[in-house]
Amino acid sequence: MNENIFDKLDFGPFRSLLDNDDITDISYDNGGQIWIRSLTQGSLRVEVAGATPEFVEKLAFQCSNVMGTTFNNAKPFLDAESSELRMNFVHQSIATNGIAMVIRKTPAKIRLQKDKLIQEDYFTPAIHDFLIKCVEGHCNIMVAGETGSGKTEFVKYLASHTKSNEKIITIEDTLELHLDKIFPQRDIVAMKTNNVASYTDVLVTCMRQNPKWILLSEVRSAEAVSAVRNSISSGHNILSTIHADKASAIPYRLYSLMETDLDVQQFLSTMYRYIQLGVHIKAFYSKEYGKFHREVDEVCEFYVDDDNVPKSRIIYQKMFGKPIMCKPSDHLIEYIENQNIEVQSIISNLPDELPIHNTKEENNPQVQNTEPVVVPLSTKPVENVASNQPVLNPVVTTGPVMVSNTVPSITKLGE
Repeated sequence: MNENIFDKLDFGPFRSLLDNDDITDISYDNGGQIWIRSLTQGSLRVEVAGATPEFVEKLAFQCSNVMGTTFNNAKPFLDAESSELRMNFVHQSIATNGIAMVIRKTPAKIRLQKDKLIQEDYFTPAIHDFLIKCVEGHCNIMVAGETGSGKTEFVKYLASHTKSNEKIITIEDTLELHLDKIFPQRDIVAMKTNNVASYTDVLVTCMRQNPKWILLSEVRSAEAVSAVRNSISSGHNILSTIHADKASAIPYRLYSLMETDLDVQQFLSTMYRYIQLGVHIKAFYSKEYGKFHREVDEVCEFYVDDDNVPKSRIIYQKMFGKPIMCKPSDHLIEYIENQNIEVQSIISNLPDELPIHNTKEENNPQVQNTEPVVVPLSTKPVENVASNQPVLNPVVTTGPVMVSNTVPSITKLGE
C-alpha cells in the first residue's frame, strides 16, 4: 500500500493527531478511548470530539475498499501500510469491547539531533562521539530497549553516520527505517519480508547485492537471529534492535530466541566475537523534567579474549543518576584503529575501569570513609521515577480538541 492510497482516506478527527510531529502512535479501543504515545510525554489518554466507534468502523471500511479486501466477521483483521503510516484494525466480533485501531507513524526523516540530545541528557558528548567513531570503524551494534524507547530512531541516527559511499541494505517486516527516502542519493536497497519471502530468503539475496551494511529490523524470532549470525559471520556489518533489559544481556537474549538445543557456549562465542557493542535505551517519566524522558543508560562491549573466553565489559552506565564512562578494552580500540579511525582524543582522559564498586559503597551506610571516584559526564542528572508516573483520571470534554505542534495543547484526561 502506498501513500497515494492513504491520500484517499478521510481521517476526520484523527487528522490533527496525525499532523502533530510529537505524536508517534494513536490507539483507539475499549469503546472509544484514545491513547497516544508522545515523544515528550510518553503514553497518555486524550479526548477528541467526533472520534466515535462508528467513524473508526467507517475508516476501516474505507481502508479495506481501497485495498480491495473486506473487513467483517469473516475477515476480522485488517493491516495497511504506507511509506510513513502503519494501520491495524480489529473487528468488534473479535475485540468484544469495541472495534480497535492502532496507527503508527514512521516518518522518513532523522528525528534525533546531536545538540538536542546532549541538551536533554540523552547521553554525554563523550559516549556520543565514541559511538559515532564505532560506526565509522564498522562496529556491529545492537540497540536494546522496551517498546517505545526509541530503538529504531537511534539506529536511524547511527546509520546516518555511515560513509556515503558504503552500500546499505535494510531488511524489515514492517517499514520504519526509510533510509532510501531520507538519503535518496545513496546506494541503498530497502527489502521487506512477507509471506512469500522470509528473512532467510531475503538475506540470501541480500548477500548477492554486496552490501557493506545490513540493517535488520527488530530481532524477535529464531529466523532473525540466524540472519544476524549469518550476516556478521560473513563479514558484513549490521545495525539492529532487540528487546532486552540491559545491553550486557543482548547475547543471552539472542540465544533465548533460537529455540534450539544449540550449545550455548558455542553460540555466545560467535556473538561475542562478531558483535562489538550493545546499547540500551531507557524511557521513563522524569520528575525533574516533568515529562517523558529517553536516555542511553548502558553501553557494553563484547569480545573473545586471548584464551578464547567470551567477555563483556560495560564502558558507559547511568549510576544513581550520574553517567560514568571508562576506556574501552584494548580489543575494541585495536579493532577501531585498524579501520584507520582515531579514538584516543575521546578516551585518553577516561579511567581504565568504571568506579562501580566505589559508587555502590557511597550508597551503602555500612561502609565508612569511602570517597567514591566518579567521573561525572553531565551536570544535569535525571532521576528515574518511572514508578511515580501520574495516574490520569478520565474526564469528558465537551468540545473538539485543538492540537498544535506540541502535545501540551491536547486536552489530557485528569487536567
